[in-house]
Amino acid sequence: MDRMDHARLQQSAKDHLWMHFTQHARYADAEVPIVVRGEGAYLYDQHGKRYLDGLAGLFVNQLGHGRTELADAAAAQARELAFHPLWSYANVPAIELAEKLAGYAPGDLDRVFFTSGGGEAVESAWKLAKNYFKLTGRPMKHKVISRAVAYHGTTQGALSITGLPGLKQQFEPLVPSTFRVPNTNLYRASEITSGYLDGSDPEAFGIWAADQIAIAIENEGPDTVAAVFLEPVQNAGGCFPPPPGYWQRVREICDRYDVLLVSDEVICAYGRLGEMYGSTRFGYQPDIITSAKGLTSGYAPMGAMIASARLMEPFQEPGAMFAHGYTWGGHPMGAAVALKNLELFETEGVLEHVRDNRDAFRATLERLLDIPIVGDVRGDGYFYGIELVTDQATRATLTDEQCERILYGFLSPALWEAGLYCRADDRGDPVIQLSPPLIIGQAEFDEMESILRDVLTRASAML
Repeated sequence: MDRMDHARLQQSAKDHLWMHFTQHARYADAEVPIVVRGEGAYLYDQHGKRYLDGLAGLFVNQLGHGRTELADAAAAQARELAFHPLWSYANVPAIELAEKLAGYAPGDLDRVFFTSGGGEAVESAWKLAKNYFKLTGRPMKHKVISRAVAYHGTTQGALSITGLPGLKQQFEPLVPSTFRVPNTNLYRASEITSGYLDGSDPEAFGIWAADQIAIAIENEGPDTVAAVFLEPVQNAGGCFPPPPGYWQRVREICDRYDVLLVSDEVICAYGRLGEMYGSTRFGYQPDIITSAKGLTSGYAPMGAMIASARLMEPFQEPGAMFAHGYTWGGHPMGAAVALKNLELFETEGVLEHVRDNRDAFRATLERLLDIPIVGDVRGDGYFYGIELVTDQATRATLTDEQCERILYGFLSPALWEAGLYCRADDRGDPVIQLSPPLIIGQAEFDEMESILRDVLTRASAML
């Protein structure tokens, strides 16, 4: 790429491209990073510089970049049938993919409704829950319970379920009837429980957190609550794993009140935690799984809502219809890519690779706990968050000024400059998130740790 071409691209990006979740003013006097190529676990920018992809794009690229098998699958399907909608018609890749996803899913989750992304899968799940209860004689059941700080998407319904006020207030009024319960940030257990529990007994904290769902259902009235939306490992706030016993108690509560349990696995499905579905990792049975991202390793946009067979039953009556859908849902090319992606999962032993290496990934990241700014390292599988603090003993978090100056002003650009693409964020508490391609091992873990150590040590000196 010559200089003139580079200058033209920079100006065009600044003049015409509206980037997502981006403060464009940051690029008034700075270059817009332009990623032009990927190979394996690495990305290359417009200058030819290499970066370790520590976030798998956006929790997406499970098998790494440059996989010609996936590109070839898309091309072959495009030559045969590029597109036809699922509106009263089927296509072969969508049928085969639905069967495969149902086969992987736990219990009786046998029905697959395709979308073009994760937010649409969440939107579909809420609409299904409300429609299902109306058709089965419980029309008042429409409300949703979700967790504080949790992110579930940006469409109006999914954003209403999201528990991040800073992302919602500028778009209000949103869809009513959503309610929040505490999340499972064990590191902040004392704050979350107002001093009732200090986190030293993870199981007690897990049971307490689950019981808050029952209290919320009782407060709203069990006859009005349709669903609980929870992630296996909560993303926003920095990768909160479930404490022992949490999911089992949540399942009991949902059964007691006849509430659907929606496992939002847009990030946690398709190998991220070492299993095809995150619910399998933690041994619980959801009524619906929402998924996307890793389904195609990012080689085509695609999402899927996977529902219990019983939720389909009312829609099989004469004249009944789930009046919902998307133009791109079940796109033949996307389905063909997903099928090839899942085939490679099996032939290359991707799930086994994650299970074999996840403890080493954790141990490598935990080396960083000797840096004063590092308060907590948490997560599961190939999905981790590093929470930043000003004092390890008191767990004091960064101030707004420190977040702006250190997290965004220094850490984010410094990590990129050092050759690591990851995510610095303060949704909830300030964290660095890591979610690399599932193909990496100890060499890449060490590279990641080395870069993080250098940059975090420099950040510590800025406190």
